[in-house]
Amino acid sequence: MSTVPFDPLSRLHAQPWPALAGLVSITSEAIAQVLAGSPAERVLDRTLRDHRHLSRDQRQALKEAVFNVGLWRRRLGFLLGRENATPPFLLYALLHGLAGVPASQAAALVGVGDGTVPTLDTREPPTLALRASLPDWLAGHFARELGPEADAFCAHLNVPGPITLRANPLRTSRDALAERLRAEGVSTRLGAWSPLALHVEGPRPNLYGLPSLREGLFEVQDEGSQLLGLIVEARPGETVLDLCAGAGGKTLQLGADMKDSGRLMAYDPDPERLDRLLQRSARAGLSHVQVLRAPPTPGLGADRVLVDAPCSELGSLRRGPDLRFRAGPDVLTHFPPLQQDILQHAGDLVRPGGRLVYATCTVNRAENEDVARAFLASRPDFRLVRPGEGWLPPACIRDGFLFVAPHRHGTDAFFAAVMERSAG
Repeated sequence: MSTVPFDPLSRLHAQPWPALAGLVSITSEAIAQVLAGSPAERVLDRTLRDHRHLSRDQRQALKEAVFNVGLWRRRLGFLLGRENATPPFLLYALLHGLAGVPASQAAALVGVGDGTVPTLDTREPPTLALRASLPDWLAGHFARELGPEADAFCAHLNVPGPITLRANPLRTSRDALAERLRAEGVSTRLGAWSPLALHVEGPRPNLYGLPSLREGLFEVQDEGSQLLGLIVEARPGETVLDLCAGAGGKTLQLGADMKDSGRLMAYDPDPERLDRLLQRSARAGLSHVQVLRAPPTPGLGADRVLVDAPCSELGSLRRGPDLRFRAGPDVLTHFPPLQQDILQHAGDLVRPGGRLVYATCTVNRAENEDVARAFLASRPDFRLVRPGEGWLPPACIRDGFLFVAPHRHGTDAFFAAVMERSAG
């Protein structure tokens, strides 16, 4: 983990805030919708579609204003001395209090007169919840889970995660992909943990307009998520099951590891996701993906089963500025019974000597270590093994499990347990 102090506010100073001039009503309406509970991404997409005439700087400033008021709302309330402030005053607190815009300029940009500008409280917020702009219950949870690392973890939740690509080894190599992307105007740097990862540098490109994506040379996938696929260690000719496939990002990764041979199956209760997986498979050069429309039955005899389980998704909060405010404390206890059921079912699908990988994208021992250990206690025919033996660095291992997080690894937070069934 880096010892350099991390300041999540520094990026706010580099935004084109003067471009907000004349956009008070548009910005305030969008912010109000987010604060009322509408998903920020959806609000912003709709707002930008309705105002296509905006310049690039105006669109950037509007996006940052909406996202960051949505994200920093609790800290902005502390600055203002009240939590129920209106969007213009919250935006003023963001611009002047956090982004360093001079008071008179900030007041003009948000449409409030100098005489009504509040005096901001410039003290360091006294609690983690206020410093990192989190609900009290969530700040308390992270403090219990992460101890002295909680502040660093929460600080990294308050900046957008990188755009990370996974090279498709069926189509190209990582180095060749980097060269191809450079020719298409996209600069990248190598990932630190996955041998397939490239991080996009500079302004966000329109990836979906690139010929290299249409040709199946890469997928967009967080580097931590790539590690989950890699520790399955799927091999050519095997029978491999992705039991909670979603739209299939990891299924495609498993298929590439198998060199499009053997038997690769994917199940998800959402049929539309499976339809998208079939489309993505063709683009990626995979012809052996078998989509299951019903849950597989015990006795499948799979060599490897991946369970990327439904979870509270606390490890990916940096992907949406308002996600933390749209969940409640019940999310911490909602999933373990479901996860246990799925894992027990998955265990019956693994052949003797086969491998079972249980993974989540959350930071919650009740969903992670506790679920894995309860499964192992109930299934003496399974044992815990080290993830990525021989290739995964010790920095990615905690107590025998895979654990990566934004403040340590630059990834979203992921957990995984690798378990193998006895051959006898």
